[in-house]
Amino acid sequence: MTALAGLFAVSFLSATVLPGASEAWLAALVIKDYELTTLWTVATFANTLGSVVNWILGRFLLRYQDARWFPFKADKLERAKRWFESRGVWTLVLAWVPIVGDGLTFMAGMMKTPLWLFLCLVGIGKAARFGVLIYLLRAAL
Repeated sequence: MTALAGLFAVSFLSATVLPGASEAWLAALVIKDYELTTLWTVATFANTLGSVVNWILGRFLLRYQDARWFPFKADKLERAKRWFESRGVWTLVLAWVPIVGDGLTFMAGMMKTPLWLFLCLVGIGKAARFGVLIYLLRAAL
């Protein structure tokens, strides 16, 4: 697996409910002097695409909320819906925040946030995050 494919895979998985370490992989490639714009593009695209998995899960698995195996109880779902409605879709810019971001992207799917808007807001937040991270890493070297 090439280094960039590894960055893509780790960044993608980090945005889903699976654990990942995209920052560590990115840092290693910045230290190895890979082209920064390419690193930023790959990490941002893959991490945003991984968030789409959560959006899809929220959008299409909600129909099973009454099933025994469904991971969220009705009262928790209702509370999360109210929170998301009160704060709005703009919170999706914070989809990069560990743990919280997964919930936001899942909730966006549940609330039927249009995919184009979801991609714009999540992409902006993740692009900014990876841009700042790359900047700080380069400044430290």
